[in-house]
Amino acid sequence: MKTLNPALARVLKPLHFPLDVILTCVRWNVVYPLSLRHLEDMMAERGVSVDHSTVHRWAVKLLPVLEKTFRLRKRPDGKSWRMDETYIRVKGEWRYLYRAVDKDGNTIDFLLRAHRDKTAARRYFEKSIAWNGAPDTVTIDKSGANLAALAGINADRETPIKIRQSKYLNNLVEQDHRAIKRRT
Repeated sequence: MKTLNPALARVLKPLHFPLDVILTCVRWNVVYPLSLRHLEDMMAERGVSVDHSTVHRWAVKLLPVLEKTFRLRKRPDGKSWRMDETYIRVKGEWRYLYRAVDKDGNTIDFLLRAHRDKTAARRYFEKSIAWNGAPDTVTIDKSGANLAALAGINADRETPIKIRQSKYLNNLVEQDHRAIKRRT
């Protein structure tokens, strides 16, 4: 039998519900566009009496630990990235979602920012490269901010990242945005 990650076990120890109930509630909270009160009602239908604020506390406690655990176990990504940004509504405000996928359509990384500028794009690329390693090529659209950010990163590197600008090669990531926009 596999043991839990020590950090995850430390977070789960003081919680007074079965592990499968906690993880189910947190998963439904993240994956589906349900309110916390809907989750409370759904769990009541299954015979589990849990308050909506408890589900929220579970999510706040568990999601950062789960994200670190998942990142450590993530498969290596391809060396050819397709990067794009789109705007989505988050709690009633418009935000820019920076995302990249590899040639197989697997999400490499994402970052949510308030502004769409060189600073935000550079922050996204630095974060993605730190977690996933540097790509050989990055395909971007005609955004000047993304080009300037990559040029700034290439200035600091010995082997530069090849930049391709093509709206047709970026169709893979553009189509991938549809699922996210449908959920928000």
